[in-house]
Order: sequence, then C-alpha cells, then structure tokens
Amino acid sequence: MTDKPLLILIAGPYRSGTDGDPQAMAANLARLEAAAWPVFEAGHIPMIGEWVALPVLRSAGAGITDPLADEVLYPAADRLLAHCDAVLRLPGDSAGADQDVAIARRRGLAVYHDVAEIPRRVPQEIA
Repeated sequence: MTDKPLLILIAGPYRSGTDGDPQAMAANLARLEAAAWPVFEAGHIPMIGEWVALPVLRSAGAGITDPLADEVLYPAADRLLAHCDAVLRLPGDSAGADQDVAIARRRGLAVYHDVAEIPRRVPQEIA
C-alpha cells in the first residue's frame, strides 16, 4: 500500500513482430492501453511511451516507419523513465520494453510483471 500515486510506464510490444503493419501496431497499442485502466484503478497514473512519441513524430512530419522513429521512440521512453516511479512490463518480445526494464532497474525503479503486483494506493483524505 502507498499513499502517493505512482507514475507507471506500461512497457510491452509495439512495433516488435509487426513488420511495420499499421494494424498490428494499433493492436499492440490497444493491448498496452488495456493495462491503463487497471493501473489507474489501483490509484496510480498510467503512462505509455507511444502516447508521447507518436505525436512528437507526427509533429516532425514523420511516421512510425520513418528512420526518425528510432531517434524518438527510445529517447522518449528514456526521458519518461526519469519521471516514472515504476514499470509494468507486459508479456511479449520487445527490445524497447526490455530496454525500459533495464533502465528502470539501473535507476532503482520497481518493475512489475502483473497489475496484481502493483501496490494499491490508499488515498489521503482531503481536508
């Protein structure tokens, strides 16, 4: 139990195994986003790196298959992890998610593999 809401990066496959297929990437993003509600329901703030990286790519006039994507996706997650308290690593092969876990461990952040492992937040009463 914790009284502070944690900022939790949800990490898992996004581009991995898709061969650049937009529908497969959208399905992977939907799986990442499906974990957002359980994290929120536990009293925390869910974050997904693509929520930051994809608008950055679009504003640079690039897409996910553009060479610029590697210069945005991984650095965006690294920068986010500087603000996160933990990582929720979802199943599936993903070099980026594995990198997120490695960074989190180096920084001493908690790494969870199941939402049930995340401590529930005990909200403080508002005075």
